[in-house]
Amino acid sequence: MSFYLDDAQRHALTQRRNSFTWRTEWPTWLLIGVIYGGWFFIASHARGFGLSIAIPLLAVFSAWYMSLQHELLHGHPTRSPFVNGLIGFAPLAVWFPYRVYRDLHLQHHDDAHLTHPEVDPESYFVSREAWRQAGMLTRVLLIARNTFAGRLLLGPAFSIAATSTQALRKIARGDWADVPAWAAHVAALVVLVVWLDRQCGIAPWVFIAGVGYPALALSSVRSFQEHRDAELHEHRSVINEAAWFWRLLFLNNNYHLVHHDLPHVPWFALRKVYVASRAQYVERSGGFLVEGYGEWARRYAFAVAMRPVHRDLSRGSRFGSPAAVAVSTFAGALQAREVRVNVAVGRGDS
Repeated sequence: MSFYLDDAQRHALTQRRNSFTWRTEWPTWLLIGVIYGGWFFIASHARGFGLSIAIPLLAVFSAWYMSLQHELLHGHPTRSPFVNGLIGFAPLAVWFPYRVYRDLHLQHHDDAHLTHPEVDPESYFVSREAWRQAGMLTRVLLIARNTFAGRLLLGPAFSIAATSTQALRKIARGDWADVPAWAAHVAALVVLVVWLDRQCGIAPWVFIAGVGYPALALSSVRSFQEHRDAELHEHRSVINEAAWFWRLLFLNNNYHLVHHDLPHVPWFALRKVYVASRAQYVERSGGFLVEGYGEWARRYAFAVAMRPVHRDLSRGSRFGSPAAVAVSTFAGALQAREVRVNVAVGRGDS
């Protein structure tokens, strides 16, 4: 559901929606060509580039591809979920089926419950009850994840564990709805991995560890301090005035409050919408403004940015938790005690 600052903004966006660029969405079609073309060009020429160059480039393009998937699920460049799903189906970023990510992310856009660890599937908070049940190791990991360095190193592992655990728990409950998506994703991933190994000289473990994990880590840069547990939901989403590289990589999703207010606005228009009403958005965010991701890195490289326990849950669990997951999947080899928490999908996304 969209929120407009005023009638003037609503009128201006209605006019833009009728423009040639918005109707055709040619910037998004161009982006699709660049990302797919760039990814497969780098992969097919990996021997010529050398793996030391090709693998980092593929990781960047895979992170960029995840940003494209986020754009697709919000109805761009077509209004057809089926067509957009076909465009975002390829497992270039390894870990998550597009449809599973789409469903979780749309649930994340329930702004009234934004950041709530048992409702928001992309929350980086845990309930007080989960914190009480957690062992020392799990608490240390949750705290470390809320440093900038920890988010990059540990965030992807939490996300992978969370998504895998959720999938297995749904099957255990007799819910097989996501199984076709997972099966298709795994089958496509196997085909891609075999092609990369035989035709491009990129071994499966190199692709998984050298492309898939770093791509999630890059996406974790955007998710760091993207939301906070403020009283008003409009104060929970950040405005990050990032440099051009990060804006392009994340498709302007750094203007995150604007995206949550107007999720239908395409990526190529978000910055213009923000700049046109900057003062109003800064006020609406409650001053939740940061001057680029470098500021987060400087302030919180090894310092905790926010406490893991959500402040609205002092009495423990209050909601059913279809998206709750087990941190024990990530730390279970080191401690036997199971802890149910809700961790972010690690995208974003977002």
